[in-house]
Parts: sequence; C-alpha cells; structure tokens
Amino acid sequence: MEPVSGDPKKRVCYFFDSDIGGFHYGPGHPMKPTRVRMTHSLVMNYGLYKKMEIYRAKPATKREMTQFHSDDYIEFLSKVTPNNMNQYQKEQAKYTVGDDCPIFDGLFDYCAISAGGSMEGAARLSRDKCDIAINWAGGLHHAKKGEASGFCYVNDIVLGILELLRYHQRVLYIDIDVHHGDGVEEAFYTTDRVLTVSFHKYGEFFPGTGDLRDMGSGKGKRYACNFPLREGITDENYKRIFEPVINQVMESYRPGAIVLQCGTDSLSGDKLGCLNLSMRGHANCIRFVKSFNLPLLLLGGGGYTMRNVSRAWAYETGLAAGYELGATLPINEYYDYFGPDYKLDVRSSNMEDKNSVEYLERIKNVVLEHLREIGGPPGIQMTDPPLLPRDEVDMDAEEEERRDPDDRNRRLWDKGRQRDDEYSDSEDEGLGGRKNERSHRAGATTTNKNNENSATGGSAAMTAEGKRAGAGFGDDEEGEAGGDVGEEDEDEDEEMVDNEKMEEARKAMASVGAVSAGGVGAGAIGGGDDTGDAAGRAKSTDAGEKTTPGPVPTTGVAGPGNVTNGASATTAVQPGVPAGSGDA
Repeated sequence: MEPVSGDPKKRVCYFFDSDIGGFHYGPGHPMKPTRVRMTHSLVMNYGLYKKMEIYRAKPATKREMTQFHSDDYIEFLSKVTPNNMNQYQKEQAKYTVGDDCPIFDGLFDYCAISAGGSMEGAARLSRDKCDIAINWAGGLHHAKKGEASGFCYVNDIVLGILELLRYHQRVLYIDIDVHHGDGVEEAFYTTDRVLTVSFHKYGEFFPGTGDLRDMGSGKGKRYACNFPLREGITDENYKRIFEPVINQVMESYRPGAIVLQCGTDSLSGDKLGCLNLSMRGHANCIRFVKSFNLPLLLLGGGGYTMRNVSRAWAYETGLAAGYELGATLPINEYYDYFGPDYKLDVRSSNMEDKNSVEYLERIKNVVLEHLREIGGPPGIQMTDPPLLPRDEVDMDAEEEERRDPDDRNRRLWDKGRQRDDEYSDSEDEGLGGRKNERSHRAGATTTNKNNENSATGGSAAMTAEGKRAGAGFGDDEEGEAGGDVGEEDEDEDEEMVDNEKMEEARKAMASVGAVSAGGVGAGAIGGGDDTGDAAGRAKSTDAGEKTTPGPVPTTGVAGPGNVTNGASATTAVQPGVPAGSGDA
C-alpha cells in the first residue's frame, strides 16, 4: 500500500454495519449483500482502517425514510415478513414487491442500514466533518417514491441528497452503474437544485429509461443528463466521454457537493452487466471526480460477481484515502473466493466494443451542447437550512444522535426555555399546598437579607418549612443554602406555626406518600405539585446530574412533574438536556 503521489490528503469517513452480511434475498437471487462484507474484509486486512475513520451509522427511521417515500409504502415494508406476506397480497402488487424485489427476513432492517449510512455520510459532509464519505451498502438507485424496483426498496441516494440540500445550493449526482439511475432522476426531474448524470446501457435493457432526449422538465429542464451506451465499452472509450462531460458539468453547474454511485456491474465479467471496464478503468472515475476537491459521497450500487465487486470497492476505498493498494491480496476470511490468482485486479475481456468512436462523439457533442445551454449555475436564495418534518416535533433518541451535538443542545434548551411571565412566585408555599401568609412573608424577608449579603446576588427564598425539608435531604445544596439563610427568624417562625395545621399537613402529606425522612415541608412533594422541586433535584442527583446553588435564573428548564418557581435555589434538569448554562 503506497501513497498516491501528488494526491492531497483527504479526511475520509467510511460506514460499515456488520449486520449487512446477514441478509439474503433468497436462493438463486443475484443480489448478495455479503459482497459488502467481503469488501470490508479486504479494507481491514489491507490496513486502510488506519487511514480513515470507520463508523457504524444509526439505521434510518421510518420518519426519515418518509422524507422521500410515501408513508403507506414505508409502513408496509416495516410490517411485511415471509411469515405474514400472504396477508399483504394486494399491497405486494401495489408496491411491486415480489420476484425481483422479494420479501425476506429482516427486509426493513436491511433498508434502514443502507439508508442510514448514506444519510449519516451526507450529514458529516455538510458539517465539514470529512471530505469524502463512503457507504458501499448504499447506492440503491432504482427505488421509487411508492414502489420497489430493480432489487431496491428504499432510495438511500435520494435521502442522502436531501440531506446535502439542506446546506448546499446545488448537488451533482453521477451514476456509473450499467443500469440507468431512474429512481434518482425521477425524484429530481423537475428541480434545478440537483443535476443528475447517468452513463448506462440503453436499449432493451432494464429499466428501459435514460434516453438522450430525457433532459428534465419544468424548472428542471436540462438538469437531467443521460449518456446511453452500447455493449462492450472499454476503459479508453469510457474515459473519452466521462471526463469531458463531467468537466462541462462542473463549469456550467458549479455544484456544492457531489454524490457518485459506483455500481460495479459495469465491470467486465459481471453476471448481469454487458460493459467491459477493468477495475482501474472504473476507478478512474472516482479518481477524476475526487480531483475537483468538493465534498464527495461515494455509494455502492449494482454488482453481481462478488469477488470483482469487493476488489473494485476496496481499491476505490484506497484511492479515496489517497493510497494505491498492492496487487497481492492479503489473507482474509474470504480468501478462497479470489482464486486462482488471488490478485487485486479485474481485467477487461476481449468482447467486442459496439460503441464506435463516431457514435460516442455524436452523443457526447449533444450532451455537451445541452449542458452549455444551462448558461451557468442557477441562482438560488439560501437562508437557514430548511427544517425537516422531524425538526418540528420532539425527536426520539436515535434521531437526536444523528444531528450535530451543538445544534441538538441549542434546540433542546430553546424548547424547554421558560418565559419570564410563564411562572410566578406562588403564594401557596405553605404545608400541603395551603396558603401560609406568615411563612411567605418570612421567606421574602430572608430573601432580601440574603440578597444584601450574598456576593453572587443571593439565593432564592425558602420558607421556614422549606428549609427543614431541604435539610432533610442531607447533602442537598439547597438544604445547605437554606440552613445559612434567616437563622435569626427560624425560632420565631416555628413558634408561629399552629400545631393543628401542622398535624393536618402531615396527614395530607402522608396520603400521597411524600413525607420526607427529615421532616415535612415545601419542596418535598414531586409529581406535579408546584410547591417546590426538591424531589426533582434528588432524582437528578441520583441520575448523576449536578445541580449548583446560585441566583434564580431568569429562564430555566422545568423537570418532569416539577415547576420552577421563585422558591427554588436550583433548576431541575430535564432528561435528555445536559446541565449547563443553556448556551448553544
């Protein structure tokens, strides 16, 4: 493994989930997710893990998938299994799930892993955490909004591009799979924010789309680019058309990020392909696109001769990281698959190239003319990154993990922020929620004295009964603060409390099981009572959250079942919100 000379070092994030190798489309099916595991085995044994960061992405949730796909389609994928598939005969026909796209064990989990890696890769690129993100489990470019197609169920590419569009004005999508990237083109056919370029076999070949004249519609006119090919194209001819077209795209469109689908069924000898590219001819596309130094998302795709798929993707992973892998394969768990030569190479065959130079030049000139007619990048007014549906509601923990930590903390603090007029100092701070005017006045007096003597501006006022409750919690900070405040008035306050009222209060407290070991007082009751938050603080302390006495904040976060009020010296910590100042 040698560094590529003159190649600037890139920060590479590589996504892999070991569970991907455990899924199986069924006996005789050409799509085999094990190829991703074989690729990873080569990547690890070549030592590429030392040259990049390796992550296991969070699987995509149903809500994230429905950013593109229809709700009922995703719901169907999440429920159907081989055991209950007979109950969904009508839905199978509606969503074209069956022969090419069979129902197998773990179908939804497989889709979630594929989509999660592409979305997380796009998110890291957008947050400038890396320069190149790789997800070989992705690239499933045939899936439509409401139907499966061509072994693809969830279109991870569209979901990844949507994530990139939150931060980039324009995104370029390039597809070098032998099949046309119809699902991605269809998704962005009417917009100029995504330009799709596909080099594919056309004519009596799945999926039957991708004609030269398909250029987009409406606002997306000329932002869909198709280069139809015939059988047997060689490395030399592919390079002759690929580089000029991409150069013109970069000049006319000036994208902010690039997504490159690296389907390896365009390699020579593929079981379903009919092109004649070598491993190095295929990898030249990655090398060339990388040279533009834009955020780059590399995805998998087709490829049905597993030993060649894993060779090509491992080699291209090395190029992304800036290293040329050695020709001799290292010992790995799939070593026997690579016989008899055990070399890192896929060579072209002697099949006939039906793409004449005249044909390729004619198509290339038409494509270049269409691109020149764009006349420069479209002007798009960008403000803040657009909010997704999940941003408008409370996110679960998995969805929160996917977002930037600083952004997540800021939004959670803002969500729990208390308005100045939302809560006021309650007068019902006596025992059992009963109004105790004398204790309230005494608390106000101690607050004034503390404000005069405290270097930090003073702690919140506590009633005499509240001080005893705070002391009952042992090391609780408010108990200590309460013990230092108003010592001169404590005896007087206790004498003024009527014994009969104290007894009634104890009975009321006992009825809800809220009698503290050290005495009864305000702040010893949780569960929605607005007389204090000592119980909430104790819960937070047990959970490892640190609370610090100090001035009453103008804004705060109320803990569940507790209300922050003027009698509190600390702020209860909401689960999921880190303790701190609340600054983003």
